[in-house]
Amino acid sequence: MGDGWQKSTFSGPEQSNDCVEFAAIGDLITLRESDTPATVVRAAPGALRALIRTLKVGAGRG
Repeated sequence: MGDGWQKSTFSGPEQSNDCVEFAAIGDLITLRESDTPATVVRAAPGALRALIRTLKVGAGRG
């Protein structure tokens, strides 16, 4: 991942393709799944923060 992508600390073991990678590109945070690197999600930091907060709250329901 020498191109600026970093593996999430919540991803699977080092050799596993079970991981989410992220990079800061300009003013955006960019996310991708390691086994489908062509599919990329881009978000402003505030919007991504709001999404993560919402998902965490919803994770307690169910």
